[in-house]
Amino acid sequence: MNKLTEFLVRCRLTGMISNQIMLKIIKLSINSDNLKSESFNLLKNEWGLEKFNQFLLLLDNHQAMKMQAINYLDEAYPNLLRTIYNPPALLFFEGNIDLLKNDCIAIVGSRQATNYSFRCISTLVPRLVNRYTIVSGLASGADSMANEEALVYGKTIAVLGSGLDIAYPAKNFRLQREIAQRGLLITEYPEGDSIEPWHFPQRNRIIAGLSQKLIVTEAKARSGSLITADLALENNREVLAIPGRLGDELSVGCNMLIDQGATPLLNLNNF
Repeated sequence: MNKLTEFLVRCRLTGMISNQIMLKIIKLSINSDNLKSESFNLLKNEWGLEKFNQFLLLLDNHQAMKMQAINYLDEAYPNLLRTIYNPPALLFFEGNIDLLKNDCIAIVGSRQATNYSFRCISTLVPRLVNRYTIVSGLASGADSMANEEALVYGKTIAVLGSGLDIAYPAKNFRLQREIAQRGLLITEYPEGDSIEPWHFPQRNRIIAGLSQKLIVTEAKARSGSLITADLALENNREVLAIPGRLGDELSVGCNMLIDQGATPLLNLNNF
């Protein structure tokens, strides 16, 4: 871990520094002779003296410990992710960081995914792993199916909405450990940070940002998968949706995406 990353990790551990402020610190670092001093001046201007002094007390209590992390400027940081709005200033990781250099494709879907999602994923993944690293969010349902199936045939990246020491859902603990050993876990949240509702859309922007293409297997009319698809489209990624039966609650989201211009994935064998 280089000095900039270590400083950012310590700042992040205070719980007071937003991603946007960390990006400002990173920008300062490019031409800085005294990053710490210039960063402190930035924070005083952002917060005022009282809040800054609270930050200093917390900063002294936090060390980077044995965490593994990369920052926005590091060579290992993926170029595609740099292009999104509000890219993560820091990524904590466990596993094979070199997977971030690979071409990636995301597979996401409903937490209540049916056997239809599993059949589609089990058909798609063997055809994709020679060209792409599979990215997903390790959530219940389709995400876990995609991450687990990818491990059978190749490598996978799981993007978490919590610290690396927390398995969510808890039933995915074993799978999360397997991915740490044979793939890659990444998150912008330090160890100890538990899941919060607003973490999911933040995680979804990373899934979309890492990937050249995004496949949605099943989704309700209101779904986190549709948020991820919207983020992918905003960043000029190709979105593919698997059509479903009319009137099926878990097919509404994919059919809506197709109606709005997403590519219908009509032949899984020829992808």
